[in-house]
Amino acid sequence: MATLLLAALLAATPSTGVPAHPLVNVPVLNRTVERGETLSAADFVTEQRAPGWARGVTPVAAAIGLQAARRLNAGTVVRDGDLTRPQVVRRGEAVTIALVRNGLSITTAGRALSGGGVGDPVRVVSLATNRTLDATIESSGHVRLVGQ
Repeated sequence: MATLLLAALLAATPSTGVPAHPLVNVPVLNRTVERGETLSAADFVTEQRAPGWARGVTPVAAAIGLQAARRLNAGTVVRDGDLTRPQVVRRGEAVTIALVRNGLSITTAGRALSGGGVGDPVRVVSLATNRTLDATIESSGHVRLVGQ
């Protein structure tokens, strides 16, 4: 019954050959990107899509250098939730924990309890004291204590 009604409505609507909404250019992936792969400008092409596809799209310039949070198929419109900053510290990885204050720098060995990118908060355990500490990731394998 619903199909008949839809067919009748479509037949009654005059068709001018022009889409109801103009198409807009939207950046989409030109290849399948696996989880954890870093995106570059070469991974994107522009396609014409309905305006709804452009809502929430991440600009190509903002996506360059970020990693796919999950597998993204070719033709996918990339949104912020599909991307993460590159992980420079992984869970279980050995890290150097640093405390820097008033020109004094103290470092010790530790292990990351979670992973993240530069600037992300991370919990680490000091191997010398077996205490869990809150830190901020500075670079690959290096964290700085926060609030100390």
